[in-house]
Amino acid sequence: MPDPMHDQIQALATPLRTPEDLDPLLDRIGDARIVAIGEASHGTHEYYAWRAALTRRLIEEKGFGFVAVEGDWPDCYRVGRSVQLRPGAAEDPRDALDAFTRWPTWMWANDEVVEFCRWLRDHNTARPEDDRVGFYGIDVYSLWDSMHALVDWLAEHEPGHVEQAKQALACFEPFGEDGAEYAFASRFAPDSCEQEAVDLLRSLCERRGDGESDLDAEGRFAAEQNAAVVVDAERYYRAMVRGSAESWNVRDEHMVDTLDRLLDHAGPKAVVWEHNTHIGDARATDMAAHGMTNVGQLLRERHGTDHVVLVGFGGYRGGVVAGREWGAQMERMAVPPARPGSLEARLHEALGEDALLVFPRVRQPGWLRTRLDHRAIGVVYRPSREKWGNYVPTVLGERYDAFLYLDDTRPLQPLHLERADEHVPVAAYGE
Repeated sequence: MPDPMHDQIQALATPLRTPEDLDPLLDRIGDARIVAIGEASHGTHEYYAWRAALTRRLIEEKGFGFVAVEGDWPDCYRVGRSVQLRPGAAEDPRDALDAFTRWPTWMWANDEVVEFCRWLRDHNTARPEDDRVGFYGIDVYSLWDSMHALVDWLAEHEPGHVEQAKQALACFEPFGEDGAEYAFASRFAPDSCEQEAVDLLRSLCERRGDGESDLDAEGRFAAEQNAAVVVDAERYYRAMVRGSAESWNVRDEHMVDTLDRLLDHAGPKAVVWEHNTHIGDARATDMAAHGMTNVGQLLRERHGTDHVVLVGFGGYRGGVVAGREWGAQMERMAVPPARPGSLEARLHEALGEDALLVFPRVRQPGWLRTRLDHRAIGVVYRPSREKWGNYVPTVLGERYDAFLYLDDTRPLQPLHLERADEHVPVAAYGE
């Protein structure tokens, strides 16, 4: 018996073979200020490659001014200085990416991101210094790295204020730069480092425009952002031990707050790279029932649906780089065919090839308004859970504005294996 869903899918899909095939999506983006591009895993070549291809076109054809990614501010700031040809920065972005030390390093330290960042540096070479496209990390994990970076910047530029930063850092030092240890200690002890962190951020922001650092506006912005990371990371680690959605929400709200600051600082048009679970509107999934918000929902609420375009990804089968446990050594794993009845299985049955689907704003076909299981592979992946886990119930037409379907995928290529001395953050709720 013919399946009406197949006919609806085929009517909406267009082949996806070259970057030129993204034209319908560029038309849909139009004059939007924020394009958030997802990924269905943190370790699949095709998701990274197509995201980069779309981003290149947005930069070249629509004047997008920076890329904000699900990465730590200090690490990504070094990459950004490289791609913007800042004095003293790495001449090859690969060197900055290879220096990433927080697990999972492969998320950003991989050949696919190196290729894009080298392209971005070349693109920036012909642009004026104050008009170069940036690359920034907007995640919340880097409490200690951000604190150390802030102290170093103050010591060089505002030595009169460095003592306050050192006092705030001293509050965290007993926990050995271990987020889990701090989180559990804060649960059982009435005192935490919250006030020190908040006071530090407040004092730093109050000094904005006081004339002390006018010649280093970019550095001052980075210092303020590191202070904001300290404040929100402290909240995040305290929320972790309560085992609720609060820590997830702290993290995603921090990422959107950071993006808003970057829109004021680095330009009015941003590309965002994060996992589908952050990019796709949480209200179209079961996340909302668990009290969770996310980046996609917050972007639509703050900036309006006319100015935000959310782009999701999905694949039927292939390969991925991931860990079997949080903090485990990376592995190349096979991704089995999507389970029957899932979104990816339906797309495979209807299309059987890579495709782009741009959703109509109104009068969407029924399948876009139907709740379907949508595969989500994080930095931890257990293929054995395919029958009952690894999927998010999703109303596709409400979660995204467009979707790139990749029928068969392969693992991305990390720059290095995970190292014994790398930092493993506390896992986020829902991660």
